[in-house]
Amino acid sequence: MADPYHNNIYHQGDGDSYGTYGQGGQDGYGYQTDYPPQEEDAASDVTEGHDEEDQMYEGEYQGIPHPDEVKAARRAARAKARTMADGVSDQEELAEQYEDIMEDCGHGKFQWTLFVVLGLALMADSVECFVVALVLPSAEKDMCLSHAEKGMLGLIVFLGMMFGAFIWGGLADKVGRRKCLIIVLAMNCISAFFSSFAQGYGFFLFFRLFSGIGIGGSVPIVYAYFSEFLQMDKRGEHLSWLCMFWMMGGIYASFTAWGIIPRYGWGFSMGTEFQFHSWRVFVLVCALPAIAAFLGLMFMPESPRFLLENAKHDEAWMILKQVHDTNWRAKGEPERVFTVTQIKTPKTQEDEFIEIQTATGTAFQRWVVRTLTLTKLVMKNVLSLFGPDLRLATLLMAIIWFTMAFSFYGLSVWFPDMIKHLQHEEYESKVKVFNREKVEQFHFNFSLENQVHKEGEYINDKFINIEMKSVKFEDSLFVDCYFEDIRSTDTIFENCTIRSTVFYDTDLYEEKFIDCTLENVTFLHNKKGCHLDNEEENDVLIYLVSFLGSLAVLPGNIISALFMDKIGRIKIIGGSMLISAGCTFFLFLSFSQAAIIAWQCLFCGVSVAAWNGIQVITVELYPTSKRATAFGVLNAICKFAAILGSSIFASFVGITKVIPILLSFVALVAGGVLALKLPETREKVLL
Repeated sequence: MADPYHNNIYHQGDGDSYGTYGQGGQDGYGYQTDYPPQEEDAASDVTEGHDEEDQMYEGEYQGIPHPDEVKAARRAARAKARTMADGVSDQEELAEQYEDIMEDCGHGKFQWTLFVVLGLALMADSVECFVVALVLPSAEKDMCLSHAEKGMLGLIVFLGMMFGAFIWGGLADKVGRRKCLIIVLAMNCISAFFSSFAQGYGFFLFFRLFSGIGIGGSVPIVYAYFSEFLQMDKRGEHLSWLCMFWMMGGIYASFTAWGIIPRYGWGFSMGTEFQFHSWRVFVLVCALPAIAAFLGLMFMPESPRFLLENAKHDEAWMILKQVHDTNWRAKGEPERVFTVTQIKTPKTQEDEFIEIQTATGTAFQRWVVRTLTLTKLVMKNVLSLFGPDLRLATLLMAIIWFTMAFSFYGLSVWFPDMIKHLQHEEYESKVKVFNREKVEQFHFNFSLENQVHKEGEYINDKFINIEMKSVKFEDSLFVDCYFEDIRSTDTIFENCTIRSTVFYDTDLYEEKFIDCTLENVTFLHNKKGCHLDNEEENDVLIYLVSFLGSLAVLPGNIISALFMDKIGRIKIIGGSMLISAGCTFFLFLSFSQAAIIAWQCLFCGVSVAAWNGIQVITVELYPTSKRATAFGVLNAICKFAAILGSSIFASFVGITKVIPILLSFVALVAGGVLALKLPETREKVLL
């Protein structure tokens, strides 16, 4: 038979902004539901020797309709709906035809391969959210970070992801899903490499920001990209399965941190200026999902739906044929023929403007024109989200994304902070207080920890090669003492008198002596920088909480995936958010460390279903030309809410637990109620 690809004809008139691809078929489509007859000599070896009349569909005896019959009935229903409608737009016509094509291509090997590749990209985004929190206990010692610097480091990643989601989501609708995703993954890999070697706080902060800007664009692109290879009845379920990679990213980050960071031998140093401790190895290992996704994307094609939207007919046809042939060969039916001969596709004037302008001038001028034009088109696309047809949906989705992120990320920060606070309170309750002790000519060769010494006298004593942790000397006298090779944490001298004393190779700097009188005191060869505490600074509980919180979402992921297409997106989102709001009140019942971990696992397990539903419906509410842009804008709002929520909730740690619980409850209830106002999209083709 003749190859429909070589027989295609492309026409474009002055008054028609749509191209005609190939020879017209029935009802204006070049789409054939029946495969063309093959000559007897061309019969497949697979079917040789079989009588078609003797073959029977195995489900026929059970009254189960054949999949082809279901597919034909579904197409007939959509065709009937089109004929009954007053008028069908070209966009809707293309969407219906594309859905028919994807049904004919089937769901198989191609989609599962793409599923793994895009899942790794989503996993890289999840790892980026965890990496700073997991390395901070070690990095703060390695780089001598203040409380303000630690807070900025925690927020800078989300700030970068906020801008990245907005920028790359908009560009993905104009430049391409695959191309933008490759760039953002490359940015994440490069910045992870350089940040692992950065010795100063400023450089480390910059590279984490750069990494956030890169990987922040992955989420909008991944969901838009994958959804355009899925048929309608598979879309909700498989997009929900894709969300499981975010859980896997959290498990991967916490598990590798648990296995690497405490291993202090996994590093090296070059003098005192360059230190490469184990936490830096962990930062490198966290880039592996992004590297794997980057390599996998080299073998994946661009979204054909995006190409059709941008009038790239030949490329889209070839990719759709690749999807069709890959799936049916894997299913053992290589004789199936891709029968599409005509696809209706729009051609926008903005794209022609880029082509005309970039064909003239110098390379720099062409770059400037293309950049300015892309910026203009992206901003125009963003503003179109608030047009009359999309304004209500965008407003509702923005509120739902905000309330969900505000509560989820706020509590995600608050839970571990409260655990640390309870640990600190327990630690302080065990403090040892020494009053009016007098020690003369004594050699302190053992570490001091969690002690307060009041009004003591230390005459001609030696403190050599010891650690001081959470030690405070108040109103004490030191005369002719000698301090050597001292490492301290949270150790201060307050209102003390120190005479004729030498501090040699210690980190007891003058700022640790508060309102003290220093007479004939010498500081020699002070230790530079901060120093890791090999045993105490990396509490296993930090990794355990992250691990359990990530693992707890597994049941919610499975349930939401199985029921997303059965009960609908709206009920999943609304129900999950309202149940999550109820879970927050369990925090009033018990407030021990074990109880907080249990409530965190419960909350994460319930709320993940809402996240899955929100991401699925965001993809389905917007047309192809605005899908990634809308997802990027809403994801940027999500990251802004995360910054706001984590900052507000953290400020109440140690003060009150009532306000964070009430804030999360009110936000989740408001978002859950508004979610019920959204239109259901499970039986809607992607426009």
